[in-house]
Amino acid sequence: MFKTIFTLTLLCFSHTLFSQTYNFGLNSFSFLNSMYSARSAGLGSNLISISDKDIGLTVENPSLLNEDHVRGFQLNQALLPSGVQVGMLCYAFKTKVGIFSPVIRFQNYGGFDGTDELGNPTNKFSAIDYSLGMNYGTAIGKTIQIGGGIYLLGSHLEVYSSLGIHATMGATFTHPKQPFSASFIIKNIGYQLFTYEGSSRSPLPVEVQSGMSYKLKHAPFRISLLGHHLNHWKILYENPNLQPTIDALSGDTIPVPRPGFGKHLASHFSYSIELLASDKLEFRTGFDYFRREQMKLIDRPGLSGFSFGLGVQLKKIKFDYGIMIVSVAGANHYLGISTNIDSWKKKRF
Repeated sequence: MFKTIFTLTLLCFSHTLFSQTYNFGLNSFSFLNSMYSARSAGLGSNLISISDKDIGLTVENPSLLNEDHVRGFQLNQALLPSGVQVGMLCYAFKTKVGIFSPVIRFQNYGGFDGTDELGNPTNKFSAIDYSLGMNYGTAIGKTIQIGGGIYLLGSHLEVYSSLGIHATMGATFTHPKQPFSASFIIKNIGYQLFTYEGSSRSPLPVEVQSGMSYKLKHAPFRISLLGHHLNHWKILYENPNLQPTIDALSGDTIPVPRPGFGKHLASHFSYSIELLASDKLEFRTGFDYFRREQMKLIDRPGLSGFSFGLGVQLKKIKFDYGIMIVSVAGANHYLGISTNIDSWKKKRF
């Protein structure tokens, strides 16, 4: 009965997707689309189609929750410039109706020195965004898992505050015989309950994602593909201030360059490969074309859009490290620590 109610709720919530918009820079709580998992960071984007022992992946896709995550705990911390702290904590426990996972995500932007319009010091203040909620996952049959989560959102910037709620819904298919899995999620469906003082209500950054993963049969490689922002076709930034120019030699008008069909299509996909060297050692790399196009320096693109990572399993603790290369100007580093509480219990003889 509980599974039936949950499935109907998923269908009812999903229709709100078409009534919300995605406007880069104009959405409330845009921090929701930041990277939090160190493993995902090493793969270039959120990995939503792998259902293994990594509880951190279930934060973005609750339908990945399974028995392996019960009593699991994970802490992730991003190491960013200027003292900005980005982190995530998650845990999972089992009940009669399925598996639940409380999740905390936050971005602490640190302290600031306030000044008036003349530059005179006034007061010190801080800024923080956070998301507090609960994920739920359960199986429907042997190959389908469904899941969802609901969260309270908060944003406190100096004396200005905003609150909201949002939900994520997803489903995962796992092939019964082949090392193949695929997932579909709708994330950030929600509402800004209270706006910043003097501002109008803004929509949340609703996004549809779909991903698939395949482990090669005779080689230790797993390949994953993620389609993101599937509910919006044109996501590449186009400068509205650019104007046509005149060729100095021919006098012909040179139109403003605009992304074509190929670039728009490529901007919706990211790619990743995992080298499963052993049960205790993994190497990762990924590429996100959208991030490269948005963040690269025109004259020096370098490795912008590429990511690299490493996973090391010790006896009771697993360490994950990921580095996302933003541009030649810098990169973001992520560190993840995960364990299972039961592994620390003393064995009785």
